[in-house]
Amino acid sequence: MKKFFYWCICVFNLVVWQQVHAQITVIKNVTVIDGTGNLPRENMDLFIKGSNIAAITPTRKIYPENHLIIDLTGKTVMPMLINTHGHIGLLKGTKTSALNYTKENIVSQLEKYEKFGVGTMMSLGTDREIIFGLRDSSKAGKLSGAYLFTAGYGFTTKGGGPTTEGGKDLFFRPTSPEEARINVKTLARLKPDMIKIWVDNFGSDAEKIKPEVYQAIINEAHLHHIRVASHLYYLEDAKALVKAGVDVFAHSVRDTEIDADLIASMKNKGTIYIPTLSLDKYAYAYAETPTWINDDFFRVSLEPGVLAMINNEEYRQKTLNSPSYQRNVKAFQNAMKNVKKLFDAGILIALGTDSGAQPIRTQGFSEHLELELLTDAGLTPLQAITVGTQNGAKVLGINKDRGTLEAGKKADFIILQANPADNIKATRLIEEVWKNGKLLNKGPLK
Repeated sequence: MKKFFYWCICVFNLVVWQQVHAQITVIKNVTVIDGTGNLPRENMDLFIKGSNIAAITPTRKIYPENHLIIDLTGKTVMPMLINTHGHIGLLKGTKTSALNYTKENIVSQLEKYEKFGVGTMMSLGTDREIIFGLRDSSKAGKLSGAYLFTAGYGFTTKGGGPTTEGGKDLFFRPTSPEEARINVKTLARLKPDMIKIWVDNFGSDAEKIKPEVYQAIINEAHLHHIRVASHLYYLEDAKALVKAGVDVFAHSVRDTEIDADLIASMKNKGTIYIPTLSLDKYAYAYAETPTWINDDFFRVSLEPGVLAMINNEEYRQKTLNSPSYQRNVKAFQNAMKNVKKLFDAGILIALGTDSGAQPIRTQGFSEHLELELLTDAGLTPLQAITVGTQNGAKVLGINKDRGTLEAGKKADFIILQANPADNIKATRLIEEVWKNGKLLNKGPLK
């Protein structure tokens, strides 16, 4: 017995010694953008112990012997981005399909997000059965790529959007409040991270979810402590959804400018806003020649065949002559005005892109384009970065561990060649991607 206790004491002392003397990695003499909205701090040292940030201090000249020093003078460090509205698994090449929805394709896309500096993504409502096991593995750190969250199967109407083409077919389509509550209970057993509803007629005569049905969805979801995010388009639907208690707007209000009444009710209810500006830009961008078309950072994000598709004159003319072209242009203009109004009013804005739902909504690049569009809408680069980091972590409930660079949080960050506080496009100049205190890759261009 004495030998056993002696052995236990030795093991305990060894563990303590290892913790005390574990090697510290120091990212030396960098500019730190921490994601909180604070101004960049120049000439800083980022101390990493294990998977966490141990400290962030002004740079020094002398370090203990057990410190690994990585001098990155002139570089900028910022948190990895968080995409609170994306889609996973269905896209491959120029098509979306249920046949593409495999573990291999999902993991490949999560790794792609990660290579572009997107550390976490929420797949919002177009998933299939295998997603829940993969989500659990991801949260346990057993799946490579960006951390995965899912809303599972979304809610829409019979014959309503989104269309069932391209593998987007596993939806609940309740026709009554009673059926809606049963559907939510069924989904709740799978523990989705959020519930997604579609309230839109997509500019047609398609039927929207009736208010009494989405009210039942929201009420039942809240009984299970699950938040509800809604696809929407119209101001009148936004007002009704806030009144019903929806937690998240998954898109912009786009038919008109938001009014004071909606802003007041959103503030009162704490409604979160995910503008997905890039989605609305993509809807008509290739009728023109967008500024990013020749950017290598954009091109390497595309699935095979997509670049040829969007460069095709027939595709350009089809987009330009589409009956919805002018509607899409106006929708984007309204979205840009509305996000600035809501940001100025103090509404929590989070980054989302709807990337992965269509070939032109490319995963990885879209999240950086969203930052640029937020600044075009009137946010400062630092404000846009906070939307893409800290705010997303709050939305997904991971802000205790991720979203900002602070002592005690996970060492998940990207190293940039230039400071995006000066020019937001510098977020695309990725030198390295780090996760859990380890160097993962050198970004998508290397």
